[in-house]
Amino acid sequence: MPEMKDAPIAQPPSPSNPLEGGCLCGEVRFRVTAPFVASGYCHCTRCQRRTGTASSVSARVPREGFELLQGAEHVRAFRPPTGGKAKVFCSNCGSALCSGELDSDELIAIRLGALDSDPGIRPHYRQFVDWAASWEPIPDDGLMRHAGERGG
Repeated sequence: MPEMKDAPIAQPPSPSNPLEGGCLCGEVRFRVTAPFVASGYCHCTRCQRRTGTASSVSARVPREGFELLQGAEHVRAFRPPTGGKAKVFCSNCGSALCSGELDSDELIAIRLGALDSDPGIRPHYRQFVDWAASWEPIPDDGLMRHAGERGG
């Protein structure tokens, strides 16, 4: 079997190199015009239930670098009563888009799967590993691990 090599990382988003994304049905579209400041996996139970998977992978961008292009009427947010950020999704197809208050939070956590192309960043941490699903072991990938929420 040939040796796998890491694909080159794309240039980070910027005003001159925007990155777009959206939901599965295409009703909601957004643009990112600032570099992501952090990226990682979340293994908390809320993310497991929201995605139906063992973890969620996101990248954080300053709110000023996030713009909703279309579909505001389809954007909904679930605010967990036990804490955590608002989970933003398309009410038409259910696609998870991001976490955070779009009009007030300093950082918005964009779901990497909602992006159209390479975000220009790779995940570098795993948080809430103490909550990880028993049926999918966390890989030994060298990423920094946090028992609970990663600070910052």
